[in-house]
Amino acid sequence: MSAFETYIRDLQEISATGAAVKETSYYGALEKLLNELGKTLKPKVRRVMQLKNIDGRECRMGDHSPRVSFRRRQKTCQIR
Repeated sequence: MSAFETYIRDLQEISATGAAVKETSYYGALEKLLNELGKTLKPKVRRVMQLKNIDGRECRMGDHSPRVSFRRRQKTCQIR
């Protein structure tokens, strides 16, 4: 099964519980999909969900690569 097919199956299973929150309940499935895709990139990229606040702004997700430290990218975090 492809990463995308697994993602769709995960979304369906989460939704079928009837207990999912509109957005955040699906973060795990999205993170899994993006990490699978990130493994195919050079350099490999790891998706990190729920990052710490930076300058009072909450960043919900970000990418991490061994070549780019999180500290170096803190000033550019604009994902909401």
